[in-house]
Amino acid sequence: MHKESIMQPICDRELHEECGVFGVVGVPDAANLTYYGLHSLQHRGQEGCGIVSVSKEGAMRRVRGEGLVTEVFNEAKLANLAGDMAIGHVRYSTAGGGGTENIQPFLFHHNTGDFALAHNGNIVNADLLRNYLENKGSLFQSTSDSEVFAHLIKKEVRNHNRPRIYSIIEALNMLEGAFAFLVMTANRIYACRDKHGLRPLSIGKLGDGYVVSSETCAFEVVGAEFVRDVEPGEIVTIDRHGIRSSDYSMFKRHMMCAMEYIYFARPDSDIEGRNVHAFRKESGRLLYKEAPADADIVVGVPDSSLSAAMGYAEASGLPYEMGLIKNKYIGRTFIQPSQSMREKGVRMKLSSVSGIVSGQRVVLIDDSIVRGTTSRRIVRLLREAGATEVHVRIASPPFKNPCFYGVDTSTYEELLCARMSVPEACEYIGADSLAYLSPDALLKAGNRCELCMACFTGNYPTSLYGTIEEANKKEKC
Repeated sequence: MHKESIMQPICDRELHEECGVFGVVGVPDAANLTYYGLHSLQHRGQEGCGIVSVSKEGAMRRVRGEGLVTEVFNEAKLANLAGDMAIGHVRYSTAGGGGTENIQPFLFHHNTGDFALAHNGNIVNADLLRNYLENKGSLFQSTSDSEVFAHLIKKEVRNHNRPRIYSIIEALNMLEGAFAFLVMTANRIYACRDKHGLRPLSIGKLGDGYVVSSETCAFEVVGAEFVRDVEPGEIVTIDRHGIRSSDYSMFKRHMMCAMEYIYFARPDSDIEGRNVHAFRKESGRLLYKEAPADADIVVGVPDSSLSAAMGYAEASGLPYEMGLIKNKYIGRTFIQPSQSMREKGVRMKLSSVSGIVSGQRVVLIDDSIVRGTTSRRIVRLLREAGATEVHVRIASPPFKNPCFYGVDTSTYEELLCARMSVPEACEYIGADSLAYLSPDALLKAGNRCELCMACFTGNYPTSLYGTIEEANKKEKC
């Protein structure tokens, strides 16, 4: 991983979650519904997307491509995806990289019946399983870790007459990591979630059918009513008979990724019974209690930090002001060829409001500092706009450790707080002061007993199968 230049664009600061999944069972024009569901999950992946549908005759058809949902699909393409059952996927590449061959859902043809697969998360023992499967004769069509699961389902030539769920259970018990899987056959969808509960997956009711989504925000858009979450270690079978539950593992934890609440999920989503906006707002209140600042106004970094900024302002009694504006219609500025053009792209992406911040002592609320270059730029923007002081408050603990569960931080070298103390980081970003939220406050904000906070604490909930050693190697390169 190369080090970031100070002049790289603000869009590069953003953490990226690997993807989002959406499924429909028993609803007419399922592909059209899936289109809207994927559009609601677009924030979870912007590199590629796809939909697989099942016709009345049981034939599976797929459309996929690179780009946004609105770019890949049109009326003609959706018209070719007839049927009352479909699954879809939006992707940001981490494990396996980009390319059309890695865009999901994957579609597999087999003499026991075709099936499609969509995955959110990351399998940490994928390389070991891939070697195992290739030694048994498997041929992979992609470099994605998600394809490993499909080959595991079909790895045995015996017992092909038994219900497919038994093969799925055996395959799931060979996986380690974070995952929410949708497996679609000609007659049903299997919704599966990892035993640690690291990635969200929820079920909604729509008419006589059901929908499944990475986030509940999609239910509101398609008119579905929330039913329940898929539990850790559970497979939910959804078909014309309704929903049925099976446990593939009795080891169950609720280690939801803390970054889902802090950054990834939309504020109108509910994750395991806790609204994301409410979580962020409460984290802002707790941040003020732990790290008050002597200032005049509170400013949040758009968009994921605005809820926390509101909470900080309420708790402090300081006015909440819109001191930074994000242009939602900016293109992909990182492809601009010259440094001067990249700088213009940065200012088009995010700009300060001089009339608000000039002459003010500003408390700047952000959700996280990952690589640090963007925080440095934003502090500079506020100073150039006339802010007399900039006190940075982060609504999460220091990001010190790489994530191996589907977030695109896989080396220590990338992480500012892995190589700098808080005072050093404060000096690097050019702030007057810098403080972070504590891990205990995150649990309190979510009314939770546990969260996956490995990126903050280094306490990984799963075995890592050599990935941590690889991260250390990359750091030394």
